[in-house]
Amino acid sequence: MKVFLIYGGKSAEHDVSVVSAYHIMQEIYYKDYRVIPVFISKEGKWLKGHLITSREEVPSLNELQNPKGESFNFEEFTSDSIAFPVLHGPNGEDGTIQGLFEMLDIPYVGCGVLASSAGMDKIVSKVLFKEAGIPIVPYEVVLEKVWKNHASEIIKNVEENFTYPLYIKPANLGSSVGITEAHNTEELRSGIDLALEYDHRVLVEKGVIATEVEVAVLGNEDVDSSVVGALVKETHFYDYNSKYLDGVVSLQIPAELNEKLSKQIRGYAVKAFQAIDGSGLSRVDFFVTEDDRIYINEINTFPGFTPISMYPKLWEKTGFSYGDLIEKLIQLGIQRHSSRCEKRGKGR
Repeated sequence: MKVFLIYGGKSAEHDVSVVSAYHIMQEIYYKDYRVIPVFISKEGKWLKGHLITSREEVPSLNELQNPKGESFNFEEFTSDSIAFPVLHGPNGEDGTIQGLFEMLDIPYVGCGVLASSAGMDKIVSKVLFKEAGIPIVPYEVVLEKVWKNHASEIIKNVEENFTYPLYIKPANLGSSVGITEAHNTEELRSGIDLALEYDHRVLVEKGVIATEVEVAVLGNEDVDSSVVGALVKETHFYDYNSKYLDGVVSLQIPAELNEKLSKQIRGYAVKAFQAIDGSGLSRVDFFVTEDDRIYINEINTFPGFTPISMYPKLWEKTGFSYGDLIEKLIQLGIQRHSSRCEKRGKGR
């Protein structure tokens, strides 16, 4: 079976995607699959790499970052192929490319259009989580047009409702890009200005003193959850550099939580996945306070697969090897497509 491994992309998480794709290519079971790398440049150009039939043929990381392939032809997607989008952030994790696969009527790995778009949108997902009975951190929404004309009124309203620190986030972005921590009015103002450079809708969240923990989920109708992992940080604010460049964050797997609390967090993770109509995979992030209150932070419908990424490490500790995890994701994508085709056939 051909696996079209699609990586890179136009988002700010382009480089992370390349590293994730490289390691997936190293671990996929070549006895069952042939891999065709498809690179999306930062400008949106699609380039097809050489067919890979063994681990020894996997290009170097540098070659994957600077491919010299030919333009990709979408007609190459055939009935014996599956798309594996290893894309993080907008134009990859937000339902756009999933919609393309649906139009082409081909199986693909990961969440569908609705789950991807809802999961990427921090405002929409909070509404769905709250409706599902999962505790959320209090927040305010700032719209760009309103901010331009009424910035002072917005700041006054936020400061009346919340105490500092506050966290400002673009509504549709991942990997902590564009997120800032504010301790005063000036930082709040500059944080909103920064977030609006990435999106026209911004989330301002109340800060909570808590440990950040994460759970990996896997499945379609039947959903499994991993052990809970915790982020151990030298700094309490976990930004893009902390995640990928500075090495100031380490993973504690499993997290040092009592069994009851861990079970509750894992249950919330499954509920969150189902609330957005998830399929395939997601990583669900939570805050846990000192008095054991749990708040959901966000859901990532295609989390990182780099060597330091939490998602594969959580499954490894739960008893799923990296290779088996990739195999499971491919099979879930095939099963989801088959089920949807069957239901469409009945609806004709």
